[in-house]
Amino acid sequence: MIAREHIDTAQVPGGEELKLYRHDGDFMIVLGQNELMSSRKSGSEVALATMTLDRLGNRPAPHMLIGGYGMGFTLRAALARVDRNARIVVAELVPEIIHWARGPMAELAAGCLEDRRVQLFMQDVADAVADAAFGHSAKYDAILLDVDNGPDGLVRDANDQLYTKKGLRQALNALRPGGVLAVWSAGPDPAFANRLKRTGFDVDEVRVPARANGKGPKHTIWFASAPV
Repeated sequence: MIAREHIDTAQVPGGEELKLYRHDGDFMIVLGQNELMSSRKSGSEVALATMTLDRLGNRPAPHMLIGGYGMGFTLRAALARVDRNARIVVAELVPEIIHWARGPMAELAAGCLEDRRVQLFMQDVADAVADAAFGHSAKYDAILLDVDNGPDGLVRDANDQLYTKKGLRQALNALRPGGVLAVWSAGPDPAFANRLKRTGFDVDEVRVPARANGKGPKHTIWFASAPV
């Protein structure tokens, strides 16, 4: 039996401790007893990108914000679909996540952070949303959020601000007409879905398999479209 190897530990600013493990060629990022992400389970992270782009249609040169990087599945899926003039901003709060992507998980990352269409900002994605909402940066065609276990912050209490009425209004204001806010969650949350609707979004809630082969548990993604 192959033992799980602890590779590194990271402290989330204002939050909990993350640990990176490797087991039989796969990687896991763990918080306490919770496996937050795994290279074995990429289906819903890929769907976060592909299903968002499906909703945008053939919009040329889309400007997208992804928060956070995780293991890069969402970023790589987006890069595989968008045109050469697209711009993708990645907001990641935890420096070690990027160190791991360029270090022990470099093969998995496959150079996606060095793609010329990608801009990496080491910041809270909430700040990037606020910058666009208040006109300090260009608005986005899509904002993709996978920064915690869902609308109820597990990794970091401050993540909750993204999912409040104020946070959702900022997200709406940060989007171009017809843009999409896509939010990943480990499970459903009817109160959050209603909050999205009351903010002014047209909401589509989808259950997506955690694994690319369609097996295993299902995760929830909300696709919230801004008015045209």
